Amino acid sequence: MTKSRSRTMISNLPRDLIEEIISRAPWNSMKAVRLTCKSWNNIAKSESFTKMHIGKVTREGEATMIMKEEPHGLYLMSGFVDFDPSIKVIGQLRFRNNQVTIYRILHFEGLLLCILQEVSRIVVWNPYLVQTRWIMIRYSHRPHRCDYFNYALGYQDKKYCRSIKFLRFIDYYGNRPYDFFWYEIYDFDYGIWKTLDVTPHWSIYWSSDCVSIKGNSYWCANKRSSKSHINHIICFDFTRERFGPLLPMPSTIKDGRYVALSCVKEEKLAASLRQHESSEFDIWITTKIEVEMVSWCKFLRIDTRPKVDYPHCFFIDEEKKIYMYFSQNYEDSYRCKTYMNIIGEAGYLKKLDVQRYTYDASYAVCSYVPSLIQIKKHARGKRIKQSSLEKRRVDQNKLRLASIEMLV
Repeated sequence: MTKSRSRTMISNLPRDLIEEIISRAPWNSMKAVRLTCKSWNNIAKSESFTKMHIGKVTREGEATMIMKEEPHGLYLMSGFVDFDPSIKVIGQLRFRNNQVTIYRILHFEGLLLCILQEVSRIVVWNPYLVQTRWIMIRYSHRPHRCDYFNYALGYQDKKYCRSIKFLRFIDYYGNRPYDFFWYEIYDFDYGIWKTLDVTPHWSIYWSSDCVSIKGNSYWCANKRSSKSHINHIICFDFTRERFGPLLPMPSTIKDGRYVALSCVKEEKLAASLRQHESSEFDIWITTKIEVEMVSWCKFLRIDTRPKVDYPHCFFIDEEKKIYMYFSQNYEDSYRCKTYMNIIGEAGYLKKLDVQRYTYDASYAVCSYVPSLIQIKKHARGKRIKQSSLEKRRVDQNKLRLASIEMLV
C-alpha cells in the first residue's frame, strides 16, 4: 500500500517564514516579487517587512551613483568598498516609448528628483517602492539652455505618515538690472503650488545642489551683502516652510574657495573644503545639525598632488576613513567613461571602472538607503482652488521672468 504524501505549498507557510524567504531577494527584484501574487504584494508593502528587507540589502561602506547613461533612462550603480571593491547595477528607471528626456537628477533621502528637458513637468521617483509622481511646474526659465532654478524635496512628519513637499526657487541677486527672487512650494497631499513670503538675507548660487537630512534641505550659502566666497550653510525647514539662519562653516576655514556638501548615513552633514591654490582639502563632519545650529569636527585631510580631482559630490565611510567620488573622462566628443575613486588618509587607494558610458556629465553620488516614503498619487477631491492673491503673484513673477529672459 502506497502512503500518500502531503505537500506544503509556500502560500501555506507561516507569514514570518514567508517574509524571511522574500527578504533574501535583492531590492531591485522586489517589483517581480510584488507581481507574483496578491499575498506577496501585501507582505512586500508592509512596513515591518520593508524595514527588515532594507536592513539586509544595505551595507556599510556602500556608495550609490545615480547615472544618466542615455537621454531617456537612469541607472543606479552601487559601489562597495571591502577587501575586493566592486560596483554593479542595482536599479533602472526608463520612460515608456522614450517620450521624455532627462535633463538633471537630484537625490533626497532615497527619493530621486528628475528634471526633464520637457520644461512643463518634473518627476519624483522612489526606486525601492517603484513609485513615481509627475508634477506640472508653473513656469520654466532656461535662458541659453541653463536652468537657473534650485530644487529640493523634503517632508513633514504627520501622525500616520510623512507628507512630501517640493521646493523650487530662483534668485537673481546681484545681477543688476534684474534683481529678482521667487520661492514656491508644492504640497503632494493637495496637489497645489504656493508662493512663499520670503525676503532672503542670504544668497545661494543657482548651480549649488543641496543635501537632505531628516526631511530638511541644506545649501552652501553666504550673506547677501557679502562679496566674499561661500563660508556658511543654510537650511530649509519643510515643516515650517521657512529658511533658518545662516550657519557657520568650520571656524578654521575662511572664505573657502571650493566647497561641497554630502550627507553621512542620512544623519550628519559632511563638508569638503579647499582653500584657493592649496594642494590639500579637508573633510569635516557635523557632530550636531539642526535648522538653527551646527557644530563640526575634522574627519580627513586629502592631498591632491597625486592627481586627485576636486569633486562637487562625494561619499565618505566614517569607520574605514575613506573618501569616495566619481569622475568622468571623455572618450570622444559625445561619450564619457565613468570611474569610482576611493581615497584613504594615506593617499590614493583604488580606481574602479564603472564599465558604462554616459552621454553627458549628469550624475550624482550619495549614501543611498532605500526609502519607505510613499509617493502617493494625488487625490483629486483634495485639490484646493488657487486664491486670487496667489494668481496675481504668479502672473507678476511670470512677467518679470519673461522680461529678464530678454536681458540675460
